[in-house]
Amino acid sequence: MRNMNELMKKAQELQRKMEEINKELEEIRVTGVAGGGVVKAVVSGKLDIVSIDISEEVIVRDDKEILEDMIVAAVKEAQGKAKKISQEKLAALGMPGSMPGFPN
Repeated sequence: MRNMNELMKKAQELQRKMEEINKELEEIRVTGVAGGGVVKAVVSGKLDIVSIDISEEVIVRDDKEILEDMIVAAVKEAQGKAKKISQEKLAALGMPGSMPGFPN
């Protein structure tokens, strides 16, 4: 019975730590850039897009297709950085990088 109680305590502690990581990921902001910095995308550690910033010089050029490509590139870069942070935080707990509710 003692082992079961220890196991339950460890499971509860792990759950608490995972909840803390989840909250941290919601608050983390990661920036990706494209086009030499003319397009910036900010995502949360949970991969949600927080903001997109487009330099006026790109808008003036009026090249819709290139602008769209730069937005996608900036978002992907930011999401890649956020995924890495999530995986590092889970690895610190000895957890695999792919967990339900966490970016993978």
